[in-house]
Amino acid sequence: MSVIDDDLGRSGSGSMERPRFERLVEQVCSGNVGAVNCIEASRLARNGRDLHHLVDLCALAGTLVIDPDGAYDPQLVNDRLLFGLKGTMSEYELSLMRQRGIAARDSKAGRGELRFMLPPGFCWSEAGKIEIDPDEHVAETIRLVFAKFRELGSGRQVFLWLRWADIKMPVVLRNVDVCKLAWKAPAYHSVMQILHDPLYAGAYAFGRRAQRTRIVDGRARKVTGVRKPRDEWSVLLRDNHQGYISWRDQYQHRHAARAQQVVVELRNLR
Repeated sequence: MSVIDDDLGRSGSGSMERPRFERLVEQVCSGNVGAVNCIEASRLARNGRDLHHLVDLCALAGTLVIDPDGAYDPQLVNDRLLFGLKGTMSEYELSLMRQRGIAARDSKAGRGELRFMLPPGFCWSEAGKIEIDPDEHVAETIRLVFAKFRELGSGRQVFLWLRWADIKMPVVLRNVDVCKLAWKAPAYHSVMQILHDPLYAGAYAFGRRAQRTRIVDGRARKVTGVRKPRDEWSVLLRDNHQGYISWRDQYQHRHAARAQQVVVELRNLR
């Protein structure tokens, strides 16, 4: 008897590799497996495509499928129908739970109450509100970035000035659920993120990035972090909290930084 539990914590939606499940399929195809015992149908494959594929292979190899309710012979139409129905219901149940969770998350975000990791310069208050970091060193460094941008008019020039002045920038480091602040040498993308992030303009924004799915080698592969246009953001609540600049200033900063980026790209093409 062999126990397969290495895939625990891995999504069964088809977007992640599940080497132990694939190993199970290989063993069934070899004809050396007499029965596959599962806690429930949803734990066996967790998506209809993999489940029905495995049941088809079990029928060809003469392998039984066993769960707490009984044993099923995939070669028998009635057994195959019953187990397939249980798998479909389990998949539907998981999808329904996911939809409810997403709906609850979006509803909470729409009220500005959903907590997420904040950029340097902000923290969550005990009342669940976004507020400026009480650490004056952090807050003054963020204010310095915006002050130098008003003076120099370019995100790149701000980055170069910070490097020249040898000023360390606060960076949020995340390890699972633990976040801590570290001071590092300025990075260009970090400076641009500060200039572009609407949180610094006092706006609560959620759903600024999307997830795209594409097919690679017959499997779904998800690409995260795809930027969405501002009018497609899930939530945008202006004047939600105290910011480092006004919304109008932040909008002007974004356009100025974008114009500077275009100039740099054109220079690179030459």
